[in-house]
Amino acid sequence: MRHGDKINNLGRKKAHRVALLNNLAAQIIMHKRIVTTLAKAKALRSYVEPLLTKTKKTESAAVITHNHRLAFAHLQNKEAVKELFTVVGPRIAARPGGYTRIIKLGIRPGDNAEKAMIELVDFNDVYGKTASTSAETAKKTRRGRTQKKADAVEVTPVVEADASEVSDDTTVSEEKSA
Repeated sequence: MRHGDKINNLGRKKAHRVALLNNLAAQIIMHKRIVTTLAKAKALRSYVEPLLTKTKKTESAAVITHNHRLAFAHLQNKEAVKELFTVVGPRIAARPGGYTRIIKLGIRPGDNAEKAMIELVDFNDVYGKTASTSAETAKKTRRGRTQKKADAVEVTPVVEADASEVSDDTTVSEEKSA
């Protein structure tokens, strides 16, 4: 029985599973989003989020060096470690956790496996902060309609006041010429 065994073995031995997660973690760091099966995406999330937490800046240089070495031990890819600490780390520094998002994509026709896209949250422009602010400004409410009617009423007297000022100026200029 497998009571209390919460790790998803993904149908692989330990060495094969670790190699798979190393490669997937390096690819998600390099490409910011990957498409894989749902089971692999869920296993990858629990594998890569502690690595992303290690990229946050600390005061001690020894801790920073140690975190680089830990990340390289997991990823075995120099380019991925460099990308992790130079591009990804500063971008997620303010986030307290939850660095990845899993979006289900349906099933794969060949073997009926559930596909999913796993991505780094701070690198998505669709769901990012810029998209939410533009959506809020375009949002219309009932109050907005009554406000527009009130503005239309206020605009009309302002136009009439400008017309009266123009007519006063013309009379002054006519008096000067006469």
